[in-house]
Amino acid sequence: MNLLPDKLPAETRQWLEGLRQDLLIEESLRGQPLRFHTTWGLFSPKAIDEGSRLLLDYIEIDPSHNSADLGCGYGPLGLTLARLAPQGRHTLLDKDFVAVEYSRRNARLNGLGNVEVILSNGFDQLDDRRFHRIVSNLPAKTGKEQYYLYFYEALARLEPGGRFYVVTINGLRDFIKRSFKEVFGNYAKLKQGRSYTVALGCKQEA
Repeated sequence: MNLLPDKLPAETRQWLEGLRQDLLIEESLRGQPLRFHTTWGLFSPKAIDEGSRLLLDYIEIDPSHNSADLGCGYGPLGLTLARLAPQGRHTLLDKDFVAVEYSRRNARLNGLGNVEVILSNGFDQLDDRRFHRIVSNLPAKTGKEQYYLYFYEALARLEPGGRFYVVTINGLRDFIKRSFKEVFGNYAKLKQGRSYTVALGCKQEA
C-alpha cells in the first residue's frame, strides 16, 4: 500500500499520484515497432537512451541466434533482439526486481514469446545456456572488479565465434579496450559518438 501524508495540498497529491502511473514509450528500433511501459526509478524512463540506440545500430544478429541482455532495464535491447531473431531464444538479466517485472510485462505487451527474463546479479542465477550474442549498456559507475566479472562470465557464456557488444560512456573507452584485449584477446571499436562508444569482443573459434 502506498501512503501519502494526510495534509498534502490537493495539487501535490494529484501530482504524486500521477508519478505512480506507468510511462509509455512507443518507438521503432532497428525498424521494429515496439512499446515499453516504464516507471520512475528505472534507467531512462521517458525515452530510449542515446547509448542503447547507438548500440542497436551496430549489432549483427541472425534470425536463429540466441542472445542475452545483461542489465536489461525495461528491455529495449533484449526485446529488440528478440524481434530481430524470432527463431532464437533471448534471455534478459537484471539485478533490479522492478526492471525484471517491467521487462516481463513489455515482452508480453509486444507479443514476444521467445524471451525469458531472470532476476540475476550478472549471470549468477542462470543455468548453463550459451549465446551467440551478449549485449550490455554498461553502467558508468560500476567498479572495475564488477566489469571484469561481467567480461569473463560473458566469455564463458558465448558460443565459439560469439560476440559481446557493449556501449559505454566515452570516458570508459580506454579501459574497455585494455580489458577486452586481456579477456577476449581482441577488441574492436565500432563507433565513437559524441558521448558513447560501442565496442566488441569476440570469442575465438575453437
